[in-house]
Amino acid sequence: MKVHHILAPNPGLFTGLGTNTWVIESDGEALVVDPGPDIAAHVTATVETIADLDVQALLVSHSHPDHAPAAAILGEAVAAPVYGFGPGPGFTPDLILGDGDTVRAGRIVAVAIHAPGHTPDSLCFMIDRKIFTGDHVLGGSTVVVEHMGDYLESLQRIIDLKPKTIYPGHGRIVRKPEEWLHHYIEHRLNRERSILAAVEDGALTVGGVVERVYADIDPGLHFAASQSVGAHLRKLASEALVALPYGSDDWDAPVRPALASETE
Repeated sequence: MKVHHILAPNPGLFTGLGTNTWVIESDGEALVVDPGPDIAAHVTATVETIADLDVQALLVSHSHPDHAPAAAILGEAVAAPVYGFGPGPGFTPDLILGDGDTVRAGRIVAVAIHAPGHTPDSLCFMIDRKIFTGDHVLGGSTVVVEHMGDYLESLQRIIDLKPKTIYPGHGRIVRKPEEWLHHYIEHRLNRERSILAAVEDGALTVGGVVERVYADIDPGLHFAASQSVGAHLRKLASEALVALPYGSDDWDAPVRPALASETE
């Protein structure tokens, strides 16, 4: 089995060097994981990579615009179906994949792993203990999270699968996945402790928490960080450790420590 890498020319604060598209081939048959953005140069580069291969399917990790839009174009070009967890903005898969479903290309068998957290529709794909993680796990950085409880559970599930290698949606290949995954979990738990401390120390809004906890990062990333902070705060509220009085985690939404009556 051989894995080809095509890097999309969409570098940025949230994409790093760009989106990774992966082509997995064996005996002339192939799967494409995360076709990427609808950028002509990237589509062309991917078409050139798969020109001599019999592509059986295109697998989309989630419906974000840096991962999914090229799927329909490439699917039509090679007459192969597009698989995903479900539709999203500008993306409609031909076939739906659920947790544990498989997609085959000759001797290649990809197992879908539902890994919610970054998004509700996130999928990873495991092939011979190589895991293609989309934005669930990145190579060299952390990721914005929508639902923290789900995310931590999904990370532990990937650890339990004992992957040999992680091929992420952005960043470098992860050669020591167990070490990196434990780092991910510890990073999130450390952030959670810092968020709780910020609230207990008098941060009055979600934005106020962000500005304290993420004081050392580029302010241009604070809005994205607020999504992960909001996910942490919702988890802490569900555990009766903080209160979100109006049920909102928007930037200006109030937050405070939970009252004794709220923890009973």
